[in-house]
Amino acid sequence: MRVPNLLLVVAGLAVAQPTREMAELNWMEFRELVPAKIRTVLLPTGTLEAHGVLANGADMLAPPALARAIASRVDALVAPVIAYGVTGSLDAYAGGFSVSEAAYRAYVADVLAGLAQTGFRNLIVINGHGGPQTAILNELAERTGRDRGVRTLVVNWWSYCSDVTLRIFGEDGGHAGWNETAMIQAIDPKLVKPQLYRERLALPRPAEATWSAYPFPATIILYKPGEGYPRFDEKKAKAYFEAVVEKLTALIRDVIARWDEAGVLR
Repeated sequence: MRVPNLLLVVAGLAVAQPTREMAELNWMEFRELVPAKIRTVLLPTGTLEAHGVLANGADMLAPPALARAIASRVDALVAPVIAYGVTGSLDAYAGGFSVSEAAYRAYVADVLAGLAQTGFRNLIVINGHGGPQTAILNELAERTGRDRGVRTLVVNWWSYCSDVTLRIFGEDGGHAGWNETAMIQAIDPKLVKPQLYRERLALPRPAEATWSAYPFPATIILYKPGEGYPRFDEKKAKAYFEAVVEKLTALIRDVIARWDEAGVLR
């Protein structure tokens, strides 16, 4: 998302800066912005894995789209996405991809440290993939905050917005279920293939300590039996995307305001 009218002064000249994408800023523009004018960065993270009739990259496509929609609302820049992750039981499906936990830990730790060293004070991770990756990100973010003297927040968008799923759809969602299908449909309808959908692609998530399988025998994993089967409602997809953006925005604003009021690591 381009955000116009960010005004910079570079080499004595007023320059209109039309982007919040870190990758699109040159070094002079970045120097003028961070940390004097912008102290917050949004870091999207995800992975590549099977998602029913969605693109394999659903987990690494949703977080950057959300970050771009949120950036101007929380006065942040958007860091390039960390696209590869620790996938888990779906990595055997065609196009699935997983990196080792050791490699992921080392890489993400360096990225977080680099963002802190660059001058950001608030490091906000918008994560699109669950499983062990969530715990790893939580641990690394806390360690970075403590070691680098910065403030960190990790949010798993689909989990934090489960109430939004219930409000918009009237039922729970799932991995590649109605909620995630709607998210990708709102971002880019071409990445959703309704003509390939059949109910056999979906299976409820096993109750804890009942059974497990590798690879998991379905690529749509419902959180509750009978709920979350994908629909392809464009109107609800758009409403869902905006409602998720609003809830994430409110969280980030509130957490930063509380940090500031407490005077911690300013």
